[in-house]
Amino acid sequence: MLKSMTGFGRSEATIGNKKVSVEVKSLNSKGLDLNLRLPSYYRSKEMELRSFLSGEVTRGKCDIYFSYEVLGGEQNHSLNTALLQKYLKEIQSFENANELPVSDYMSNLLRMPDALVSTKEELSDEEWSATFNLVKEATNAFNEFRIEEGKSLFQDLEERIEAIRSLLAVIPQFEEERITTIRDRINKNLQDLIDNKNIDQNRFEQEIIYYLEKYDVSEEKVRLSAHLDHFIKTMNEGPENGKKLGFIGQEIGREINTLGSKANHAEMQKIVVKMKDELERIKEQVLNVL
Repeated sequence: MLKSMTGFGRSEATIGNKKVSVEVKSLNSKGLDLNLRLPSYYRSKEMELRSFLSGEVTRGKCDIYFSYEVLGGEQNHSLNTALLQKYLKEIQSFENANELPVSDYMSNLLRMPDALVSTKEELSDEEWSATFNLVKEATNAFNEFRIEEGKSLFQDLEERIEAIRSLLAVIPQFEEERITTIRDRINKNLQDLIDNKNIDQNRFEQEIIYYLEKYDVSEEKVRLSAHLDHFIKTMNEGPENGKKLGFIGQEIGREINTLGSKANHAEMQKIVVKMKDELERIKEQVLNVL
């Protein structure tokens, strides 16, 4: 089965005095593009996270968000006492120099830059272990999402491949008529140019056969059918064959284009146009396959 490059997973839990959440989401991309948004509290674990997530995401433009909220208890910030005392002296000095009324110092001081300072809290091994389990839960949910999306992609791609196969099956009914039409057109053109009595019928038939061989589409039909089979087989081989399916789609396109250039028949041209329309939709969907 297939996996989609589009995915989403989220996990949340209370760890110690923190409410921690991890969110993983991705969109399609040619390669792996990891965008890890970590609070400074977890920054020391960035390389470990990138190593783990690279193996889980594999391919796609992926954003990973970490966030946490401290729940009551001790807060990780305190008053910057030395700086506040400096601010206070400057404010009082300014008020005295300009004979201004005494203001509400505290409310004003707390609005000053760097009035609060963070007290750095170390990430313990136990807390990180619980947090890393959240990462695993989020990526598991993320991969489940990709698998479910892949089922829809598989069904759509399979239907479009079979639509091309059905169109290919219609072509033989026009081939005899197509040969007769070409033969009659060449014969008519010759008759318009020279006297019919001077035409060597044996030589004419030989030339017709040579000419029609150039318009023979037998090989293209066989190769196109083989490519369609290969496409379906590859979809069933594994969940991460998006690039390979893209290459097979290119080969399908080449055979369809050759059919179109050799068709020389209005109804066959219409079939080729329908094939190309289905193939364009296949190419669009393959871009979303992992």
